[in-house]
Amino acid sequence: MRSRALTLVALGVGLMVAVTPVMAHHSFAAEFDASKPTTVKGKVTRINWTNPHVWIYLNVADETGKVTNWGFEMGAPHQVRGQGWDRDTLKTGDEIVVEGSRARDGSFRMNARSVTWAATGKKLGAASSQGATANAVP
Repeated sequence: MRSRALTLVALGVGLMVAVTPVMAHHSFAAEFDASKPTTVKGKVTRINWTNPHVWIYLNVADETGKVTNWGFEMGAPHQVRGQGWDRDTLKTGDEIVVEGSRARDGSFRMNARSVTWAATGKKLGAASSQGATANAVP
């Protein structure tokens, strides 16, 4: 009986540890609006290869010439690598086009679906959290 109780306690603790990271992570729908597909072109200012998401930052000029720094959430580093990326794929100063979904709060943030280099036309998926079909490059 005591052995069975210890097994159940260990199983419960293991389950809580496994579920905690999932509960702490946000959902796509909570932060981004799939009904607001957006395409943005700009120059890379920074790349952060960190968990739980890789982030790209671009300086984007609007039609009046005003420059705003945008942030683009991609998938986790291992997911992004699975799309063909490595830490040297993108460099500060590269001009790229990012397709994705705009932040619900209207801030200058997006969940990226794909990234295209303006100079070469090379296109890679961004391991978007929008859904399984969003991970593939169209």
